[in-house]
Amino acid sequence: MTQPAQPTGTNTPSTARRGLLAWRNAVFVIFFTSGLTLATWMSRIPAVRDGLRLSTAEVGILIFGLSAGSVLGLVAAVWLFGRFGARRAMLLSVSLSVVGLILVGGGASLLTSAPFVFFGLALVGFGIGSLDVMMNVEGAAAEREIGKTLMPLMHACFSLGTVVGALIGAGASLIALPVHWHLLGMAILVLATMLIAVRYIPLVDLPVASAAGTADGPTSRRERLRASLTVWADPKILLIGTIVLGMTFAEGSANDWLALASVDGHGLTNTEGAIVFGVFVAAMTVGRVIGGPVIDRFGRVPVLRACAVLGVLGLLLFILAPIHILLYCGTVLWGLGASLGFPVGMSAAADDTRNAAARVSAVAMIGYFAFLVGPPVLGLLGQAWGILNALFLILALMVLAGLAAPAARETRHVSG
Repeated sequence: MTQPAQPTGTNTPSTARRGLLAWRNAVFVIFFTSGLTLATWMSRIPAVRDGLRLSTAEVGILIFGLSAGSVLGLVAAVWLFGRFGARRAMLLSVSLSVVGLILVGGGASLLTSAPFVFFGLALVGFGIGSLDVMMNVEGAAAEREIGKTLMPLMHACFSLGTVVGALIGAGASLIALPVHWHLLGMAILVLATMLIAVRYIPLVDLPVASAAGTADGPTSRRERLRASLTVWADPKILLIGTIVLGMTFAEGSANDWLALASVDGHGLTNTEGAIVFGVFVAAMTVGRVIGGPVIDRFGRVPVLRACAVLGVLGLLLFILAPIHILLYCGTVLWGLGASLGFPVGMSAAADDTRNAAARVSAVAMIGYFAFLVGPPVLGLLGQAWGILNALFLILALMVLAGLAAPAARETRHVSG
């Protein structure tokens, strides 16, 4: 196993340990930054909708830009990883997201141009999608080196980033801060944080080694392409992808529609809608913080099945809630139910270290399919039958994810 780069001087156990911890902490910060970027946009969707005077279906089409960009980023991630290395590739991805945020803010508040916002969202999506693969591969590698279950906690950092982003967004909405100023300030913060974090990512060629299935050095593009395509013939990868698809649809749909569903379906204000979104991502964060020990105690399969049950109950409460307190209870259960699908799927995909980047990329691509088709489908269904009724589609996919849970069964032991 490749070791992270160590400081110059004597390579003692203490310096090696510090290097591992710095690597782990850098990955934590990168996950947090990714969540912060996403929630910055998500928390202002109602304001952008009002500023551009869009219908529910048109909002779904607009969000499609983010989804399409994310899928393109997933496709490009393995190549970017191999071409630039982890540090530069991650920094490039975040830089694209930062530029996209600035364009979204300008298009929403200054130009009031939906196509301009669409293009900005495509850049945000490309950056987030490509970074997603990179940080999960780095996270899985750090997890193996340290010897502890860390992936749920890493995704908890992502969720914590979305909590902070949602709270900042709610505050910006409360004081009526223009969207362009809000997004510009957050873009600067995200880029500055990332510039510091990537300094502690090891200078090793993990992506190429993982994608090609060898730790002996770089291989040809043809071999990397063959390795990336071969994983799609693995039934286990497709079933793990089904789990991630259902859970990601539940998570992504909340990111895209929860605030609007609260406003349009339950009569809340824009600020209250942002708060409901904050409750959801807070529940996601709690689920991911406690997820590692729970998985180590009970195993992946029972935990994923329990998550599916919680998600279904939460969606039913949210959709049918006659009073606001039940709406919030449903939101909490929905968040807990969706919390572990993606990180567990990433860990399961990375169990085979010979081809980790390609396997993680494939599973993530299946999961991001939910982001691609979810926004326009839910938007069209919401336009025809109401946004709350459209959420029953998420419920069905959560059931499907629960049924596919055995595919994520552990194939290795992680010492604690």
